Amino acid sequence: MARGERRRRGAPADGARTTERAARGGPARRSGEARGSAWRAALGVVVLSLALGLSGCWLLAWHRARRAVTLHSAPPALPPDSSSPAVAPDLFWGTYRPHVYFGMKTRSPKPLLTGLMWAQQGATPGTPKLRHTCEQGDGVGPYGWEFHDGLSFGRQHIQDGALRLTTEFVKRPGGQHGGDWSWRVTVEPQTSGTSALPLVSLFFYVVTDGKEVLVPEVGAKGQLKFISGHSSELGDFRFTLMTPTNPGDTAPKYSSYNVFWSSNPGLPLLTEMVKSRLNSWFQHRPPGASPERYLGLPGSLKWEDKGPSRQGQGQGQFLIQQVTLKVPFSVELVFESGSARGGGSQPLEQLAGSLLTQALESHAEAFREHFEKTFQLKEKGLSPEEQALGQAALSGLLGGIGYFYGQGLVLADMGVEGSEQKVDPALFPPVPLFTAVPSRSFFPRGFLWDEGFHQLVVQRWDPRLTREVLGHWLGLLNADGWIGREQVLGDEAQARVPPEFLVQRAAHANPPTLLLPIAHMLEGGDPADFAFLRRAFPRLRAWFSWLHKSQAGPVPLSYRWRGRDPALPTLLNPKTLPSGLDDYPRASHPSAHERHLDLRCWVALGARVLVRLAEQLGEAEAAAELGPLAASLEAEESLDELHWAPELGVFADFGNHTRAVQLKPRPPQGLLRVVGRPHPRLQYVDALGYVSLFPMLLRLLDPNSSRLGPLLDVLADSRHLWSPFGLRSLAASSPFYGQHNSEHDPPYWRGAVWLNVNYLALGALYHYGRLDGPHQARAAKLHSELRANVVGNVWRQYQATGFLWEQYSDRDGRGMGCRPFQGWTSLVLLAMAEDY
Repeated sequence: MARGERRRRGAPADGARTTERAARGGPARRSGEARGSAWRAALGVVVLSLALGLSGCWLLAWHRARRAVTLHSAPPALPPDSSSPAVAPDLFWGTYRPHVYFGMKTRSPKPLLTGLMWAQQGATPGTPKLRHTCEQGDGVGPYGWEFHDGLSFGRQHIQDGALRLTTEFVKRPGGQHGGDWSWRVTVEPQTSGTSALPLVSLFFYVVTDGKEVLVPEVGAKGQLKFISGHSSELGDFRFTLMTPTNPGDTAPKYSSYNVFWSSNPGLPLLTEMVKSRLNSWFQHRPPGASPERYLGLPGSLKWEDKGPSRQGQGQGQFLIQQVTLKVPFSVELVFESGSARGGGSQPLEQLAGSLLTQALESHAEAFREHFEKTFQLKEKGLSPEEQALGQAALSGLLGGIGYFYGQGLVLADMGVEGSEQKVDPALFPPVPLFTAVPSRSFFPRGFLWDEGFHQLVVQRWDPRLTREVLGHWLGLLNADGWIGREQVLGDEAQARVPPEFLVQRAAHANPPTLLLPIAHMLEGGDPADFAFLRRAFPRLRAWFSWLHKSQAGPVPLSYRWRGRDPALPTLLNPKTLPSGLDDYPRASHPSAHERHLDLRCWVALGARVLVRLAEQLGEAEAAAELGPLAASLEAEESLDELHWAPELGVFADFGNHTRAVQLKPRPPQGLLRVVGRPHPRLQYVDALGYVSLFPMLLRLLDPNSSRLGPLLDVLADSRHLWSPFGLRSLAASSPFYGQHNSEHDPPYWRGAVWLNVNYLALGALYHYGRLDGPHQARAAKLHSELRANVVGNVWRQYQATGFLWEQYSDRDGRGMGCRPFQGWTSLVLLAMAEDY
């Protein structure tokens, strides 16, 4: 850089000296003066051109960066204030904190939050294990929702060593602020007949952001009588922690109480703050029993860290009540809205005790009835245990819906791949997101390509919830029509994500799976769905247009995922994270010549859905524009020309590729990629697996297509994709099957069975099995066999472990990856119901 600077400065200096000599009447002649003038003029043009070019490049880069973090101008898909208690009171409160074992919050940018922690006293030396957030390796489990209706009721079971916790909630409508709700937490021994009953502490807490005012009323021995409060969104409200009882009883049970009141340390730090304060020994002294020691919070209601004048201001408040007693027991927490109690002729009875029991049982029965009416598993002959699996699959998905608010980090698309590294990430505007999550323990945030699969299940249960979720996702659209594939919004979400995954790149796409539930809406004829789609259409069109243009491939009607990893010497095959299939093998040497089959199929599906939607909405201009594209993408001749590999007998990616790559030990560097012969060349990529099936999976092939038979052949062949537990992600015959991608990166989409793609396969086989054609009977038979394999294995693994899993082994069927994974693995319910 320094040498270049000196060179650039040298030429003008010499020119200046020549000009100076001429001006002083030196030896330069008239012709020299003329040449000097011409030279200066030319130099001026060059300098001006460079300046204009550089300023133009800078302006273009600035413009791109600005658009990347500017919200789209199209009208929102949801009505204004759609999350407010005035517009949607029944959705205002919910279990919208999926990363904690039990907690509730409001759908608000500045929510009031509640939560539960617990610890078994004396189970281990030192500070007891404090349970709060769902963690993959904390030893808790199985756990999950037995029932959850996504709206007003849920029942969850949690196994923690020798303890079994049941957490229940129910909401009661009323007033203008979201109504009342009540919790019941029951703690029992895991096995009956336990001689030494453990001493357990429950911690109930309330957190504010600084706008709400909390006024606790403390009674004898540190027990809170109630907590009064007020906020602009909630009006007046009150929390009451009821006296513990034995399960199913009304008689009070002796308990010890501790309370702690502090400024809000920040939501990600709540657990550590409580741990640090569990540093004092107290005596639990039930009448007629020997006293026991336990670790407790400071026993007085003293405002920590902030003076009384600061209470309810600044960073908010954190108020927590510890209740310690012997199992078994039940404790109830009651939230009452002031507006639900005002103006009525009869005061509402508190939702506690027998009234709470009645409400819980009534909602449980309503859930069972609605479940059977919707999915008809009993009518289809499934056993009660299989029905319970279906109910748990749905409930876990609904109980994993969260409400997030915050700003993501975005790296703009500079127009040339690789140039994005030269600019800094910028903050996206603050946005809300109401979404399901793939996994409460491992992925408790929104993922774009997962969400379309989630909503296929949710939509059958409650179409309104799906409209809410889709509307929020479309609200994330930037000025170009891009939606970030992973949404990390708010402090709690960001605290659980490695820094390298916080930044979303505005050049990278993701499979547009939100179009799957939208396609289902088009078939349903629900007027509310139709009204939503009319409002959402401009945003859907902008999103599709961005995908179609930004991911265009090297030749017409071809497409290429932007954002493949570079060809590093440590990687067997550079990943393609934007595709959603991560380490699924692509061309061995990434290049701009690649043509990605799955992406082309997603775009074809998008064009088909958008054309149908435009026609139903009477959007003639959009239908005329998109119609030819949809027809071209669905033409089998074009698909064959770009992706049919005669030498492989299947559809395939195309790119600069060789099979002769492998990882070999090269001390001291470790495993390094070695490329042998034949050398890479432009050819079809021989990676038989899920990608090969996409024209069939998305039902793009005609039932009479000559290509359908070969795809059914490889699907049904146990040497390739068929396994007793579902379809493998990569053929057992592939050289990449089961291979690590690097020394520390185990296989992910290289053989394991994934429920989302198996569901697409079941839907495709069901589809072709009902249409006249040469493959109808075979498709129907394969559907029946594959359904039995997939459902049977998920059921067996659920019985054995109590969890739905991220993926399943194609070798022995065992659950793998993270758990619980009640995102798209919940599609097992639709497979059981044969609802595609």
